[in-house]
Amino acid sequence: MPGGVLVVDFGAQYSQLIARRIRECRVFSAVVPHDAPPEEILALHPSGLVLSGGPASVYAPGAPALDPRLLELGIPVLGICYGQQAMTLALGGEVARTGAGEYGKTPITVRSREGMFHALPAEQCWMSHRDAVSRAPEGFTVTAETASSPVAAMENPQRRMYGVQFHPEVVHTPFGNDLLKWFLFEACDCSPTWTATHLIEEQVERIRAQVGDARAICGLSGGVDSAVAALIVHRAIGDRLTCVFVDHGLMRHNEGEQVEAAFGKHFGVPLVHVRAQEHFEAALAGITEPEEKRKTIGREFIRIFEREADKLKDARFLVQGTLYSDVIESGSRDAAKIKSHHNVGGLPEDMVVELIEPLRQLFKDEVRVVGEELGLPENMVWRQPFPGPGLAIRIIGEVTRERLDILRQADFVLQEEIRRAGLYRELWQSFAVLPAIKSVGVQGDERTYAYPIIIRAVTSDDAMTADWARIPYDILERISNRIINEVDGVNRVALDLTSKPPGTIEWE
Repeated sequence: MPGGVLVVDFGAQYSQLIARRIRECRVFSAVVPHDAPPEEILALHPSGLVLSGGPASVYAPGAPALDPRLLELGIPVLGICYGQQAMTLALGGEVARTGAGEYGKTPITVRSREGMFHALPAEQCWMSHRDAVSRAPEGFTVTAETASSPVAAMENPQRRMYGVQFHPEVVHTPFGNDLLKWFLFEACDCSPTWTATHLIEEQVERIRAQVGDARAICGLSGGVDSAVAALIVHRAIGDRLTCVFVDHGLMRHNEGEQVEAAFGKHFGVPLVHVRAQEHFEAALAGITEPEEKRKTIGREFIRIFEREADKLKDARFLVQGTLYSDVIESGSRDAAKIKSHHNVGGLPEDMVVELIEPLRQLFKDEVRVVGEELGLPENMVWRQPFPGPGLAIRIIGEVTRERLDILRQADFVLQEEIRRAGLYRELWQSFAVLPAIKSVGVQGDERTYAYPIIIRAVTSDDAMTADWARIPYDILERISNRIINEVDGVNRVALDLTSKPPGTIEWE
């Protein structure tokens, strides 16, 4: 990866977000574990290293430590949050166990504009930490501070080492992208030449080497992720790829038919349509715990894929449209687990097929760029994210045929009104949730005892953070009236006003 920048991962939720921000600057970036041997990192010929944040205190038992040899490679280094603290300890500085945190938007004071703060309007940043650097290592100049972080930024231009306590990769640090650009183009001397085309070419080459002369099947859902994954693999191995669409009965209104129609029109590979609604309903009967739902659905998906693979000679590989947001929420070696995604943490341990995941390092918006590069139609590229477990994780409680039908109808009304209002492309996701509870209402002068429907709509760039969408009241009123009037079994509509964090986008 000549000219690229590696992100050394200390378990941060945002490690891949850093890599994504770097790629947005048209510089290739990839994530490597914090304990990758220095000789392996050096063999990749990186132009720079970024040390990520992390969830642990540097003083916590078993906290990931920085190998000091990484700082002797002669490569520019930028430490972010935990990364700055780990670099400080490795170089003989001090990190204070403050016991008090610094979170969210924070005023910052720049002491020097000789280096990375040159010409940057740095007045506010985004913090998320408890410990803080109290004394910079020898040879470093403190270039910024906040009320709780005496070393909010430090620099050693002679050794081309830099550190910041705040997070430049998040949008809440207004000058963050400019600071990263300074590191890439001034400290690392990178060139902005990387594009999505490079990713396609790299994945095609890797997949050809992985699959050899064997065959593969692709778990197709109809969304942009699995469609892009299928096109990349098809470009690599041609007709040795067969797509399998498992209709688990947990999809939205008419989606099964839409997937078949779209696939037949835009793809040149065979499609096997497995109708498995009753199978999944039986498997989910009596299950109410969210993690158990996800793992049950993940297991049953794999078992069906394995059966279909058995029907094809030498089909030893399963293609999935797994994204980085799926991976990080499901938990990695150092990152905290938020929830198991059916295609990551929900996979059974005794799988007999080998995974191919060409999008595992990407966020949704990056996948859309690749999809446009591959010529996917607009309605597929810009389809709102829909979880693999489908409506099962939008029913809070046991999944039954009755509840699925109610939720499917309510969600159809919501989607129709969102599109009619011209808001579909503005929202990251909009959907209905059905809690398995009932409340008293009055309709037609009679008492009712029926389900509520919760409307969930968020805006986001990458699904790592999200804000609740400010949908105009008249549109919300129209959605509520239609759901109550048109969907039997519903007598109340509520609106979810929670951002991520503290909530997740999906309810389960």
